[in-house]
Amino acid sequence: MEKSLKYYAFCWTIVLAAFNVITFAVPITVNVNKFTQSFWIGYASITLMFIAQLACSIVFFKQDSNEKRFLNIPVISLSYTALIVSIIVGTITMAVPFVPYWIGIIVEVLTVSFYAVTIISSKVAADKIDSIDNKVKSKIFFIKSLTVDTESLLHRAKSDETKAIVKKVYESVRYSDNISNESLSSVESKIEVKFKEFSNAVISDNKLIAESLSNELIILINDRNSKCKLLK
Repeated sequence: MEKSLKYYAFCWTIVLAAFNVITFAVPITVNVNKFTQSFWIGYASITLMFIAQLACSIVFFKQDSNEKRFLNIPVISLSYTALIVSIIVGTITMAVPFVPYWIGIIVEVLTVSFYAVTIISSKVAADKIDSIDNKVKSKIFFIKSLTVDTESLLHRAKSDETKAIVKKVYESVRYSDNISNESLSSVESKIEVKFKEFSNAVISDNKLIAESLSNELIILINDRNSKCKLLK
């Protein structure tokens, strides 16, 4: 995303430069409010919002994954909205002569405060969702990993009889409850140890041992599933 950020920064620079050129190119005969307190308040608020929007965009583009960027879309959308609203309010403050400078300050502070709180809230919500998602992924890792390992073992089986034995274990794992829990650590450790023994038996094509271990493995998996139901 570094290239996208560079392109965005380039466009951002052009827009900010255009804003400054237009602002200072307009003669004082057209904008009689030019260089007054209200003018500088409006100009400063717009410039600060440009900088804030760039900061939001940098955070957005530097997210580690597409999923995180997706969660932060409301944040980047709000930053664009805040910039547009600030440009409108700031332009009025800069150009309308009968607007007292203190009204401009109040309006700009309220605008910036509202969008700052909204953007921060959206960012916190996105981070919270991401944290929950990571926890869910960690909880389903055991069964997902075991499913992949069992499927791989199915392809490594040397005979049809051994494949049939592995397939029974694969079906048992495949339809198991995905969600894990700390309370299941003991039985899951037993499953891991038993699966290693089972894998060795399958790879060596020892059908008798593989059959015996598969039955033990399926019993352990069923025990885990029963405990999963109790924890819900």
